[in-house]
Amino acid sequence: MHIVIMGCGRVGSKLAHILEDKGHSVAIIDQSPEAFRRLRGGFKGRRITGFGFDRDVLVEAGIEHASAFVAVSSGDNSNVISARVARETFGIDNVVARIYDSRRAEVYQRLGIPTVATVRWTADQMLRRLLPEGAEPLWRDPTGQVVLAELHVDSGWIGEKVTAIEEAAGTRVAFLSRMGEALVPTADTVIQDGDIVNVMAHTGDMQRINEAVSRRVERSE
Repeated sequence: MHIVIMGCGRVGSKLAHILEDKGHSVAIIDQSPEAFRRLRGGFKGRRITGFGFDRDVLVEAGIEHASAFVAVSSGDNSNVISARVARETFGIDNVVARIYDSRRAEVYQRLGIPTVATVRWTADQMLRRLLPEGAEPLWRDPTGQVVLAELHVDSGWIGEKVTAIEEAAGTRVAFLSRMGEALVPTADTVIQDGDIVNVMAHTGDMQRINEAVSRRVERSE
């Protein structure tokens, strides 16, 4: 698979190396020739100096036979414009743009341009570690109506079946994070100490769900 990357900063160069190691062909675009110094000596992909929204530059990068386009430059406008050119002019369906402004990210998601809002994402990751209860969701759909979220589960649930949490919270558990690995629960799966419970639910239901699982359950003898 051929992938075109706009932006040879730390993220772009890292992506280029990872993709090449996975056997993909890569072309990376940057307006500064100095940026290509971040690429390792054995990098086999193309290095194109120019702007990622310039059609001739994209053609030189092989956009016409590319399977994906990634825009990770330092400018929100450049990333979005480049992603739109790749999609609308060259018909690339698989495009992703990095956005620093989370408000813009939501708008472009609704326009069908997948985005990664790096500042918001980093802040959310920090919050999940600092404030496990009430932190921002792991993921939300472009409309903002559906979220994937970690739950702060009271220790009283340890030893109870996942189905008991689902019944109390009125939602389905998507998966458990157990010792760093994801586990899709079955009807017999029991909550263990250290498990992180992840649910998929409507945004408006999250307060009710959090309240339901943050209370210790009464165990039957």
